[in-house]
This record gives sequence, C-alpha cells and structure tokens, in this order.
Amino acid sequence: MSYGTATHASGPAGASCRPAIRPGWSPATIGLMVLGFIVFWPLGLAMLAYILWGDRLPNLARDAREQWNASPFGQGLSSGRGFSDVRPTGNAAFDEYRARELKRLEEERARIDEMRAEFDAFLQELRRARDQEEFDRFMANRGRGPASPEA
Repeated sequence: MSYGTATHASGPAGASCRPAIRPGWSPATIGLMVLGFIVFWPLGLAMLAYILWGDRLPNLARDAREQWNASPFGQGLSSGRGFSDVRPTGNAAFDEYRARELKRLEEERARIDEMRAEFDAFLQELRRARDQEEFDRFMANRGRGPASPEA
C-alpha cells in the first residue's frame, strides 16, 4: 500500500490531497495486492481489505467515537466520574439498592487495595531479608578462598 504518494487536487499548499492509490479494483491495486501476497501474505491481505473497505476509512474513526459515546461505558467513563455517580433510573428502590451496592463495592475495593499494599510490603521485606542473608553468606565465605559447591 502506498500512502506516501499523493497528488494535489488543486495545486496550492494546504489544498486537500487525494491518495494516488484509491480503493477499488484497478490494475495498480490488483498488482499491489498480488505483490503483497508474494512478499508477505499479511500485506496482500491488508491490500485486499483496503480495496474492499478503503472508501469507509475516513468515516471509521468518527463512527467508532460516536458508538463509544452512545454506549453506557462511554457515557459513564468519558465524563470522568466513573460508575459511582450514575443517573437515577426513576425507581427509588432500585436506586437505593444500587447506591448501597456501589458503596459496598467501593469499601471492599479499598480493603483489597490495603491488603495488597500490606502483601507488597511483606514481599519487599522477604526480598530484603534474602538479600541480607546472601550478603552475609558472601562476607563469611569471602576470606576462605575459592568457594566449594554446596549441595
């Protein structure tokens, strides 16, 4: 695929550029596809995808962004507030239940984070003790000459 070569539609700088190889079945695209399959088969497959769906590429990012923003995940996370501050549903009993469960989950998450921090500190102390033991063994064997292999 050749994205580097482009022809200017109207000449002046800043004018819109058209790709020299446009999606569609043309001798150039077919030749590039065959060459891609000969050199490295994923290149040929990529060229085939460009031939078939390349005209949709300009709108692909915009469509994906619109779908993400329309989804519940995009609405909840893009606002920066997460899932803890969701909108009320209109059902008071469900909203109270959801608030209780979210609070419980946040408390459990905090407890798990605290346990993990304690475990990380424990592992760090174990590593320090092991390093100290190895260093003490090295210092004890240092003056004896060549070390004998231990079983």
